[in-house]
Amino acid sequence: MKALKIILVLTVLLYSNVFSQFSQFRQLFPLNPQEGFFGGGAGMTWIDNKPHITAHLFPEFSFANFGIGFDLNLEFDEQGQVRTENFNEFSDYLRIIRYARYGRNYDPLYVRLGALDFASLGHGSIMRRYNNSLIYDTRKIGLEFNVDFHSFGVEGVYSSFAENSVVGARAYVRPLSMTELSSIPIIGGLEFGATYTTDLNANAGVRSGSLVDSTFTISEDSGPVKVFGFDVSLPLIKGSFGIVNLYYDYAEIVHYGVGRSAGIELNLNGLGLVDIRTKLERRWNGNQYLPNYFNSFYEIERFRFDESSNTVTSKVQALESNIAIGNGYYGELWIKVLGSFDVIGSYQRLDNNPESGVMQLRADISPENTQMVARAGYDKINIKDEKDLFTLDDRSYLYAEVGYKPIEYILMSVIYQWTFSPIRDINDNVINFVPQKKVEPRISFVYPFDL
Repeated sequence: MKALKIILVLTVLLYSNVFSQFSQFRQLFPLNPQEGFFGGGAGMTWIDNKPHITAHLFPEFSFANFGIGFDLNLEFDEQGQVRTENFNEFSDYLRIIRYARYGRNYDPLYVRLGALDFASLGHGSIMRRYNNSLIYDTRKIGLEFNVDFHSFGVEGVYSSFAENSVVGARAYVRPLSMTELSSIPIIGGLEFGATYTTDLNANAGVRSGSLVDSTFTISEDSGPVKVFGFDVSLPLIKGSFGIVNLYYDYAEIVHYGVGRSAGIELNLNGLGLVDIRTKLERRWNGNQYLPNYFNSFYEIERFRFDESSNTVTSKVQALESNIAIGNGYYGELWIKVLGSFDVIGSYQRLDNNPESGVMQLRADISPENTQMVARAGYDKINIKDEKDLFTLDDRSYLYAEVGYKPIEYILMSVIYQWTFSPIRDINDNVINFVPQKKVEPRISFVYPFDL
């Protein structure tokens, strides 16, 4: 069984269709202006070994600098009733609009409202690829933006309009760009930044609690988590072919620990049809400090309550354990071959912590003139060793689709998801997450068009 899981993950990372139903790809690979597509599908899915009929609509449109995407997923049980988790609160109806955006995440002006799949601030020491909608059943409507006036700017994240949650901002300035020194190689692009991020969610600082009359009640609470930091970056090389950038970050979790990191970024854009972006970072982590505190798994790591053992597991507990996690490395690679594929991968490993591995993979590969379709996204935290890398458990998230196009706009595929299902108390508050497996044969219709 383990071998089959590994084969599945490796296989789906090799191919993918340009019309990705895996909507997280759209933040990384948005549609071009004046493009759109209409997508929809129907099938049968097994959720926790129970059959459900599914219907899915996912059209997207891009015109000028604006883009909008929809995502309506209906699951009907054996009695013909819509699955409760699909529409159990008013915000579920609003989330049919998956996102609305202006610009792209590398433009001087970029704003995105809705699902935030890869939100980062600065070089990512405090927030890197934060995901407010990792679980479909608990999707959130948030905001991220970047306003760059060349000499200075600000970027920010607000994770949920429906509740108190993660909010952060980074202000940055390029002081020499306002002087005659801006034309001097290397130092002309010097940039300084300052970041502040906090989690105002009621469960952000929970250390212990219990169920009282079927309602979770907090016993010990450290309050909101607050993190601030400073950074400096210096472009060694900057031209039409790419950028080589050095940077140094300092971050402090208030009342806890301090971390520092230094790295090099390499973006090559002048290699014909191939673009390469890579990053290598060295990290120095003090006691009671966790790098990338707000990461892709944060919404799950923040707080979980196990009813069977009456225990709380939270991220703030990891800070208060006073265990030195040790120094380490972080690496990232993005390869983009126009008209063929995009592959993104990142990995963290700490020197003295055998359970410190963190991996994130995304692939969108679409060789021309082929009818085979496959795509995948995979996240894993607290990786112990190579054998643990592709073991699916409560530290894993996987989306994979393998299919075939008998005709141009029809896709017959099988979707496999290893995700999470929320556990709620009597007041409908999410108190835990348990792994959930979904298997869905689907027939989809995907039609691209020009606006």
